Amino acid sequence: MTTVIFIHGTGVREPHLTALLTRVEAGLAEVAPGARLTAYDWGGPFGAKLGADGASIPAAPGAGTARSVGDGDDADEWARLYDDPTAELVTVAAGGGARVTAPGAAFAWERPRALLRDIAARGEPAAEPLGAGVGEAATELAGSPLLELAAESLEPESLAWVLARALAAAVVAARLRGDDPVLTGGDERDAAVAALAVRLGAEQTGTGRGPLLRAASRPLVRMTSRYVLRRRRALTDAAHPAAGDILKYLARGAETREGLRELVATLEPPVVVLGHSLGGIISLDTLISGPLPGVELLVTVGSQGPFLYETGALPSLVHPDPLPSHVPPWLNLYDCRDLLGYAAEPVFPGRAHDVPTDSRQPFPVAHSAYWSDPAVYRAIGERLP
Repeated sequence: MTTVIFIHGTGVREPHLTALLTRVEAGLAEVAPGARLTAYDWGGPFGAKLGADGASIPAAPGAGTARSVGDGDDADEWARLYDDPTAELVTVAAGGGARVTAPGAAFAWERPRALLRDIAARGEPAAEPLGAGVGEAATELAGSPLLELAAESLEPESLAWVLARALAAAVVAARLRGDDPVLTGGDERDAAVAALAVRLGAEQTGTGRGPLLRAASRPLVRMTSRYVLRRRRALTDAAHPAAGDILKYLARGAETREGLRELVATLEPPVVVLGHSLGGIISLDTLISGPLPGVELLVTVGSQGPFLYETGALPSLVHPDPLPSHVPPWLNLYDCRDLLGYAAEPVFPGRAHDVPTDSRQPFPVAHSAYWSDPAVYRAIGERLP
């Protein structure tokens, strides 16, 4: 039986690690039902911690202003909605005029409000891949004054898609705030939006794409230098596990590598090492620094190892020194929208095999959406020993 060791990336700690492993295990079961998944939880014993409870972080006053966001493709528009799920509603509400309601007729917002409350009460199974929170988002949207203004400005069909996108964006935004390491891909998101739109009165055949989504490119909120200084402690508390993990590993990574060696030594071959982000760096670095008997495949996903090698920052190998012969076959996957995923083939020709993917999610969601992308599991399953 093949054993796959999953090595998580930066900032991942419990309870998020268990949720991530559950998702990866389910994905692998689809392509390799005989494989066994085990985890190397290096974050607990070797990850970064603020030893003095953040005593080194100075306090500073400040204030925030507004930022301007430029135009972009579909992923960029979703990035704006994740930043402010009501951005499209605000634009619609501000750009249209009120309708005249005939005496005795229902107001334009009454039916969409009732449909939102129905979603809040009963849920929408097709939206479950987005994660928990659709009901709460529907309740909040049903009570928003933006709903009344938007309903008076749009036809019911268009309004249904705008509301569906707002609900989806609100759920993803909440998961981003919670540092959820498993986020949906673009196809799952779009399917959930379509299901929500139908529940909100749209036609079954609608696509929901068009100029309204681009209206979300209106100015939103900017985190200026003064704002960042004012929130520096909160921002550091949120960011230091991820940034600190990288810095600590590059400075003192020997214990982390040794821990992986000890784990591999307890397993029956064949063994596959599967590393995400910094986990990919740890995997590559450990294999370069010495043979790992039993390991027959290295898989890196959304990893920076090739970039560190090219820049001279990879601890175990300096460019242009070649990859040692004892390193096993190497499969490297990177999402074309993931700014933290790098190609290995150009710097390790003949030794690494790249597979580009596209979750259709903007960055940084794309860095966590690999584990919801069937193409990732298919590529891994095709190469498992």
